[in-house]
Amino acid sequence: MEQGSPAKRARMANANVDSVSNMMVPGKEGKPVTKNAYEGRCVGVFTSGGDSQGMNAALRAVVRMGIYLGNKVYFIKEGYQGMVDGGDNIEEATWAKVSGIMQLGGTVIGSARCKDFRQHEGRLTAAQNLIERNITNLVVIGGDGSLTGANLFRKEWSDLLEELVKMERITRQNATDCQHLNIVGMVGSIDNDFCGTDMTIGTDSALHRIIEAVDAISTTAQSHQRAFVLEVMGRHCGYLALVGAMACGASHVFIPEHPPDDGWEDKLCDVLSKERKLGQRLNIIIVAEGAVDIHGQPITATNVKMLITERLQYDTRVTVLGHVQRGGSPSAFDRILGTRMGAEAVLALMEATPETPACVVSLDGNQAVRVPLMACVERTQNVAKAMDEKNFAKAVQLRGKSFVNNLETYKQLAKLKPPKSVSDANGLHCKEEFRLAVMNVGAPACGMNSAVRAFVRMGMMHGYPVVKILEGFEGLVDNQVKPISWMEVHDWVSKGGSLIGTKRTTAKEAGIEKVAKALKNNRISALLIIGGFEAYHSLVQLSEQRAMYPELCIPMCIIPATISNNVPGTHFSLGSDTSLNEIVDICDRIKQSATGTKRRVFVIETMGGYCGYLATLAGLAGGADTAHIFEEPFTIHDIESDVEHMKNKMSGGVKRGLILRNEYANDNYTTDFITQLYNEEGKGLFTCRKNVLGHMQQGGVPSPFDRNMATKLASKAVDKLIRQIHENTKGGQVRTDSPETITLLGVIRRQAVFTPVQDLAKETDFKHRIWNKQWWMVLRPLMRIMAHHESVYEAQGIQLPSEDLGGWY
Repeated sequence: MEQGSPAKRARMANANVDSVSNMMVPGKEGKPVTKNAYEGRCVGVFTSGGDSQGMNAALRAVVRMGIYLGNKVYFIKEGYQGMVDGGDNIEEATWAKVSGIMQLGGTVIGSARCKDFRQHEGRLTAAQNLIERNITNLVVIGGDGSLTGANLFRKEWSDLLEELVKMERITRQNATDCQHLNIVGMVGSIDNDFCGTDMTIGTDSALHRIIEAVDAISTTAQSHQRAFVLEVMGRHCGYLALVGAMACGASHVFIPEHPPDDGWEDKLCDVLSKERKLGQRLNIIIVAEGAVDIHGQPITATNVKMLITERLQYDTRVTVLGHVQRGGSPSAFDRILGTRMGAEAVLALMEATPETPACVVSLDGNQAVRVPLMACVERTQNVAKAMDEKNFAKAVQLRGKSFVNNLETYKQLAKLKPPKSVSDANGLHCKEEFRLAVMNVGAPACGMNSAVRAFVRMGMMHGYPVVKILEGFEGLVDNQVKPISWMEVHDWVSKGGSLIGTKRTTAKEAGIEKVAKALKNNRISALLIIGGFEAYHSLVQLSEQRAMYPELCIPMCIIPATISNNVPGTHFSLGSDTSLNEIVDICDRIKQSATGTKRRVFVIETMGGYCGYLATLAGLAGGADTAHIFEEPFTIHDIESDVEHMKNKMSGGVKRGLILRNEYANDNYTTDFITQLYNEEGKGLFTCRKNVLGHMQQGGVPSPFDRNMATKLASKAVDKLIRQIHENTKGGQVRTDSPETITLLGVIRRQAVFTPVQDLAKETDFKHRIWNKQWWMVLRPLMRIMAHHESVYEAQGIQLPSEDLGGWY
């Protein structure tokens, strides 16, 4: 066991965590890379170990980026076993062979665990099979075991070549030509148990499966007043269980890294009993498959069911999700992640030297980075070692700051009621006299209710009463300000839309003087607005009028919530991930509808106003041929070029084409115009149909990403507003005109960033309602390269001061 005080152990654990972060190297995503820049090199790609959704997107990206750079790319089927067996298991990949695979789960080239590769003779044969095809660059998609095996293979490479020459299985010239082996890894695992990346390929899709199951189970559980115990995968990592519990508001969660203390059986039964007395008709308990108690003894779903049945006599059911979590179509996030990581992996291989350590392509916020492989593997193994030693506090720290933050947030929100020392059971009579208020402004967006729930409960945990403002600024000036209780929001995390109502009316349209008067009359000391561009614009308007109306001189904050993702000061807005998944799912179904028919092109119109985020990201995740957006002006010559590209594609045997268009991309080149043009120019070769997706993009239930982000942002907002109340209270009144007290809380890469709206106003195109710094524009060349267009990367970067959350997912 590690010696020293708990504080010292925590510092040492954090130092271990930061050591990997300090070795991160920014990827080349967004940097200029021309076609055929590395002509003549050979790349092999294989998947190994357990499969995960998004692997096929990564395979597609490796193949297409490799071909774009002038490489010859080979599939190595069935993982290491195919490398050892050789023959038809090592097959040259073509552009067409990876067409139509990114929406498929699993891996189209197979994955197998290989005992032969663990033996020296197996690795010797594998090396010979690679050398026969001049493959000296390998992309490994798998878990830590697969990556560790690849690194060992790389270290032994020179000795293996010498041995093969002596055995006359290869020539000296072969050995000279293939003297160095370069390895780049991508982590494909639903467990998210690999240290060094925010998210592994497949994790987000697995969370989708878990949340879909919980949402479905909740309806039947409420009908019969049942308790459900769900067992989720993750091996010895509790990420899926923890984030799943936070995203569905589970009553309790058991994870390996944070085992319950002795007497947990009594505490669990007490919590469930009190929930029923408070009127809850269902109880959801999530158990990670590797969950243990403080002594290291397993806690299983069956154990928990028996406990509840025997102690409480509740009708209790067990649901083991099992491999359902690995199945199904990958989420939009995993498709984009796999595509970006796959492209970056090929670039990393091309730039590798004999001295370059084997690396893993990872996700740091929303940027691709390269991290030394073995440093990540070592830290991952240290987590397991800490749990074996029952040093669970260290294990939690080694998982990273994001894991720590998720755990603490869940523990706070899962409480039955606020502490007696600061509030009554309903949170209506609190210790503090200052009132916090929350409202929604703008169009509905999934995640709004999750944010309101977290804001209400975290405010009450600090002893502050919270009021809800119905129907935005119109409701405020009409004094539609109502108390909100702890239990009122208990199941809001999974609800779509806005349960407190929302309107697009801005503060100026409602009347600044009326808004100021209403804030004073309702004794509001701090205000959180959750909404889109109208909400942001309203705060800008209020900030400009503070000198005239002292009632506006209170702390205010906005959490961006809009499917358009067009609000300045953030890379992600609540609702945009849910909308993106809706669009990608519809695109999949639309493309499938053409199966067995003649060649067909679909033109799909997305929402987003003037912001092309949805069209671009959906194009990348859906395998679109192009996406027309306002931010990237296009001419009739560009459209003609796209038509010619489509004709060539159809002539080559492809039967479907996909064109996305943002709703305000161009006043003249409308969706109807583009559809008619394709129909005319494609006569005799293909037909064209249009689809306007409309408001179905706003519907549905929030995705796990949106639920998680909403909860964490609202928690940060509460802390900030309360701190500013304390700092600016004089004579029992809160007064502040500092720009730092009227801010937008956004996500920049992997940090939560509070930015004064006055600063953001200087970077805003108010006419078109977009930010002048669109981070996702660097992904557009990648989308076109994946579609076989001529393109190069373009450099772009954003740097802002930030408050580190240590990861966002």
